[in-house]
Amino acid sequence: MTMNAHFPPLAALTLALALAGCTVGPDYRRPDVPVPATWKELPGWTRAEPAAGGPKGAWWSGFHDPLLDEFEPLVSVSNQTVRQSYANYQQAVAEVRIARSALFPTIGVTGSLTRERSATGSFSGSSALAASRLGGGGFQAVNNAGSLEANVSWAPDLWGQVRRTIEENTATAQASEATLANATLSEQIALANAVIGLRVADANIDLLTATVDEYRQFLRVVGDQDRAGTVPPSDLVSARTQLENAQASLIALGVARTQNEHAIAVLVGRNPEELDVPHSAALPALPEIPAGVPSTLLQRRPDVATAERQMAAANASIGVAISAYYPDISLSGFNGFTQSPLAGLLRISNYVWSLGASATQTLFDGGERSGQVAAARASYDAAVANYRGTVLGAFESVENDLAGLRILANQADALDAAVRDATRGAQIALDEYEAGTVDYTTVATAQATLLSTRQTALGVQQQRLLDAASLIGDLGGGWNGALQDPLHPAAQQEQSAR
Repeated sequence: MTMNAHFPPLAALTLALALAGCTVGPDYRRPDVPVPATWKELPGWTRAEPAAGGPKGAWWSGFHDPLLDEFEPLVSVSNQTVRQSYANYQQAVAEVRIARSALFPTIGVTGSLTRERSATGSFSGSSALAASRLGGGGFQAVNNAGSLEANVSWAPDLWGQVRRTIEENTATAQASEATLANATLSEQIALANAVIGLRVADANIDLLTATVDEYRQFLRVVGDQDRAGTVPPSDLVSARTQLENAQASLIALGVARTQNEHAIAVLVGRNPEELDVPHSAALPALPEIPAGVPSTLLQRRPDVATAERQMAAANASIGVAISAYYPDISLSGFNGFTQSPLAGLLRISNYVWSLGASATQTLFDGGERSGQVAAARASYDAAVANYRGTVLGAFESVENDLAGLRILANQADALDAAVRDATRGAQIALDEYEAGTVDYTTVATAQATLLSTRQTALGVQQQRLLDAASLIGDLGGGWNGALQDPLHPAAQQEQSAR
């Protein structure tokens, strides 16, 4: 029943075959990607290499918003998109274990027991008399038989097909892990965008509420002058229409606020009706980008890591396809006991064993294997192009974010001056109207200009916040956690400054 003295030759043979085995197909080397040494928009940033496991930190704390501080940590736990990616990652890890199992022999135990009734030959004399009494020329007997065997089968990985499959599945699992990180970061950035949208909606509500109050006060002024007969009736109608339009715009803002509130709830895994965010007059702070931060932060981008691991998996699949040109060899053996009748099954006289080997080689397949190899190579070339495109796209996105932040900062400064001038201009126009030196059109135009300028300034502030969140996502996470590393160049500069 146990494999002892008869199986060392099999073990020696398989060990020799394993040692003599090779791995067909190309070994993986990550191709170079032509990237700039520094950022165009931010001097001092240096070239990066992919490393998705780098520290990301609690990047949302740079916005100094309590809603972000409360909800961002929940995304990695409760967000359903993240949970789906996590399940896919666990499946990929299991696939690695399945592929690795092919390196080892399969060992099993088989036992059988049969009980049968059979007829023997005829008898003579007293035996025949006994048989005739049983009603026939022979007699029937019941026989028990059984066997107990251990069996082993193994297909040695001589050409590296299994090892390439393990390599492919491992790279795929790592890509799934990076996809999980990418899903987490993407959903966190989406949450930041929703919170920014909610806060800006609140700021717009405050702006239009103040505007409605100003228009209502102006309507009283026009009404007084209309009753005094110093202005035409059309001024009163126009002032009332201006107020009503502002009130309608104020009501419409409730849609954007509600949608952002619902989005926040879903992103943290709650039903929309479960979340009620109170009104806030404060906008999130704009995170400060420290000077001299290296572009090595880009190496943490999960989508870059995903593309790189997919490229490695595609490279391994070439070896799997090439291994089909080589014969499949399998070894098998069993030893155990078999006996009929069952009594004495485990006696040495009933001991049996066998060893065997088989080889299968395809001689003609009509080009199937060459087609599979060509398809695998084409898939790898596509993965390389995807990887290089992902890296270059990452640099483009970061440059766009940096350019947007730089340009919008200048626009915000100009708009601050425009808001101050528009505020002063609206007050002057109102004073002149009350004095009777200008008509209603002058006041209405000044007030509309002030509202439009304020809304534009608020929109620019929103876009700056969104670009900051986008920059964090495009860098694969925030820079605060990375700068805590004492070996980080920026940390060394800060330490030297102290």
